[in-house]
Amino acid sequence: PQEVNSELTPKLKKKLSSLAEKEEQLSARLNGDDKELFQNYVSAYVEFSSISNSDSFISGFRFGARFAYDTFVK
Repeated sequence: PQEVNSELTPKLKKKLSSLAEKEEQLSARLNGDDKELFQNYVSAYVEFSSISNSDSFISGFRFGARFAYDTFVK
């Protein structure tokens, strides 16, 4: 779903920029094992978020398909 619409709204661009800035600030303050742990956390969160977004899209699509089926077929 994310690949279809690559344009972000201004509000989302602002939030993404803020998030990236804070990630850079935290990463710059950490050293060694703490920095590696933080990077692993970020990677795990991105993976979780991607799977969660995909699951939400699939659920919404299925709901919409059922709604359309019930509306036009039944």
